[in-house]
Amino acid sequence: MSDRNREPSQPIIFFDGVCGLCNRFVDQILRHDKQAIFRFAPLQGSSAKELLPAPPSDPQAWSLIYLDEVGSHQQSDASLQIYRRLGGFFWVLSLARIIPRFIRNPVYRLIARNRYRWFGKREVCRIPSPAERDRFLP
Repeated sequence: MSDRNREPSQPIIFFDGVCGLCNRFVDQILRHDKQAIFRFAPLQGSSAKELLPAPPSDPQAWSLIYLDEVGSHQQSDASLQIYRRLGGFFWVLSLARIIPRFIRNPVYRLIARNRYRWFGKREVCRIPSPAERDRFLP
C-alpha cells in the first residue's frame, strides 16, 4: 500500500507554510486543541509530498487540506471539518456546512487567491517552537 492511500493515525492539517492567514489558523487550532487531536504539515513539506497528490504549480490555487480517517477534505470543507472535530464553540462554526458548497467554495477561493496580499507572506515556512515540535510533520 502506498503512502498516498495510507490512513493517518491522527488527523493532519496541511497548510501553506508561508501564508500569514494559514499560520494564524494553525495558531488558533493549536491554542484550542487541548487534546492534541491534530497534526500539522506545510504543503511545501515532505509529508505533503508523500501523502497528497502534487499541488497546482500556482500557490494561489492551493487549498487547506484536512486528512482524516474518512479521507481528504479541501477548501471550505476542510476548515468546517476541522471545526467540527475541534468541538466546543468551533462546532457551531462548522454548521456553516449547511450553506451549499457552490456558494462556500467561491468565497473560499476569493480569500485564497488574495491571502498573501491581505494577510502577508513569510519568506520561509513556519518553524514550530520546541513545545509545538511534536505536533508538526516535516
